[in-house]
Amino acid sequence: MTAIYKRELKTFFTTVTGWLFIAAHICLAGLYFFAINLLSGYSNVGQSFSSILFLLLLSTPILSMRMLAEERKQKTDQLILTSPVSIGGIVVGKYLAMATVFTIPVAVMALFPLILSRYGTVPMGESYTALLAYYLFGLTCLAIGLFISSITESQIIAAVLSFALLFVGYMMSSITGLISQTGNLLTKILNAYNFTDRLDAMVEGTLNLKSVLYFVTLIIVFLFLTVQSIQKRRYQVSVKTLQIGAYSSGMIALVVAIAVFLNLGFSALPDRYTKIDVTSQKLYTLTQTTKNLVKNLSEDVTIYVINSESSQDETLQQTLKSYAELSDHIKLVYKDPVVSPDFYKDYTDSISVNSMIVESAQRFKVINYNNIYEYDYDYSNYSSSVSGYDAEGQLTSAIAYVTSDSTSVVYELNGHGESSLDSSFEDGVKKENVDLADLTLLTEDGVPDDANGVLILSPTNDLNAEDADKLIAYLNNGGKVLISTSYIDSFSEEMPNLTKVLSEFGLSIGNGLIVEQDNARMYQNPIYLLPNVSSDSLTNGVYGKSYDYIMMPYAQPILTKEKDGVTLTTLLTTSEKAYSKTDLNQSSDVKKTEDDAQGPFTVGVKAVKTLASGEEAQLILYSSSYLFTESANQYTMDNNLTLFTNAISTMAGESESISIPTKSMASTYATVPTASAVRYGILLMGILPIGLLAAGIIIWARRRKR
Repeated sequence: MTAIYKRELKTFFTTVTGWLFIAAHICLAGLYFFAINLLSGYSNVGQSFSSILFLLLLSTPILSMRMLAEERKQKTDQLILTSPVSIGGIVVGKYLAMATVFTIPVAVMALFPLILSRYGTVPMGESYTALLAYYLFGLTCLAIGLFISSITESQIIAAVLSFALLFVGYMMSSITGLISQTGNLLTKILNAYNFTDRLDAMVEGTLNLKSVLYFVTLIIVFLFLTVQSIQKRRYQVSVKTLQIGAYSSGMIALVVAIAVFLNLGFSALPDRYTKIDVTSQKLYTLTQTTKNLVKNLSEDVTIYVINSESSQDETLQQTLKSYAELSDHIKLVYKDPVVSPDFYKDYTDSISVNSMIVESAQRFKVINYNNIYEYDYDYSNYSSSVSGYDAEGQLTSAIAYVTSDSTSVVYELNGHGESSLDSSFEDGVKKENVDLADLTLLTEDGVPDDANGVLILSPTNDLNAEDADKLIAYLNNGGKVLISTSYIDSFSEEMPNLTKVLSEFGLSIGNGLIVEQDNARMYQNPIYLLPNVSSDSLTNGVYGKSYDYIMMPYAQPILTKEKDGVTLTTLLTTSEKAYSKTDLNQSSDVKKTEDDAQGPFTVGVKAVKTLASGEEAQLILYSSSYLFTESANQYTMDNNLTLFTNAISTMAGESESISIPTKSMASTYATVPTASAVRYGILLMGILPIGLLAAGIIIWARRRKR
């Protein structure tokens, strides 16, 4: 086998064929890398790799067409067949020679993500998984081409038949779609030779071991078929030949059956064992919150999908399968609108395809497909792009809703210049299955009896004395309040009534603005704090993460003192290098002076007051008006949002927040200087391919002269 491998590899590099193949591959791959990644700045190199998959349909037949067909035409195959090398060794040697030539341009392509990473953040997992899919597909194409080359002595026929066979596998999804939209026995059989469905999952960011096994077994099967094809020509027509033929047919049937059953058995395994989510945002991986909720279900939940299973959104289908695999209490039912056009009318007046209805014995909830994806709109050219995927957030919230016994209400206090919640924070409240309602204490006798909690978000004006008394009465009756404060230099003097509410729990806001001097605890600006996070139920999902930052601009110190019956838990703190700067408006800079208080400072705290009745009142205080805003949250991978939804969950009486933020699908970009992009483009599309091709021509010309 080694001798055959060396002979074939030498042939590739003493003729122009190998050099031309490598040069053309690098040139075309470089073209897409230059256009998509270097010029446009798109950071996922996997997009370039997936765009040139069609190249393999054209290039691999050219590489494989002569491998056995030329031997047969020149009658040199008899020399190989009578050599002391097994037929299997001959086939594997020739195949490995082609694979080596193919590996060279793939190795160059493997440098693309590393090149781009110099200019921005590159999703390495997605990029290299797409490259693996490209490599496996190319190796499969070579195995198929080698088999076709073994059944003809014409290189042209071998190339054309190889292309035709590869093209059918590449287009099989469309072919089966034309045969049946809903799927039938014929389409299931045909899909056994379907390349694109196996490639798509890996190109989109999932390392699918089922796809890897499929391509590996396909390579083995076609190499075995090549061996059997050669085997038939090794013997003269005789009675023994018939025996050999029968043996070959039986072995072919056995090998194909083993491959089919191996793939069927592996495909029956749950996706959680065979699919590895390599996306940076873990788009296809369920969070621990969902796993805890679903695994602890004690009643059945049915998820009706308004579509046929074969036509459903593939990403959503993958998410739904993950839910069903977690618990026997989750049942997926597909309702094809063509077969059951009126099914949805028992639940809603109108519904779109791919929408879902989550139902238990108690209640149901409709999830509109339009809420599964979020979009960014570019009004300059009136185009839109997918920016977020919220299937898990919507489904987990719906399952919690249909299996709960009651709903909760949280009131937002207004009338004092309070901030309003951004849409992402409102969505977080909805996912907790909590209703938001406005509260104006001026027109109410007190906080409504159905209130599970009250939000006081960054008031810029003080409460009046009566409002403060109503809030204190609510708290002393076991209420829960979340307060974020606005920056006011002399807070206690200008907000005496709100300070009165805080003092019930031994809390107050200190003077001045916190200036952080520890570079690890600030973001670009010393007043943009990244405080230390302490362990507590209110910091679940943030504390202990590798990326545990909370963005907290314009924060003030929270002062605490002991008070009977009150337990204080520090949530967020600055470093020891921080200090509080007073009279900032009159200061020309933020340099520390002798009058400035030295840190560390508390900037987030939970106060729990044990009442005479045995109940507990709870006040959560954060000293930044920007903490619960999208402008701060966007820098922390939704950690600020998680901190907020944890508080909402606590108010609703839940032990854990079930609000899962939307997972970002927004394209990330690398900033590549035009000059650098052009240099790489010239290298990959010009210098390297031309140099390789020139080397091949020179070697071929010298060989011809000998």
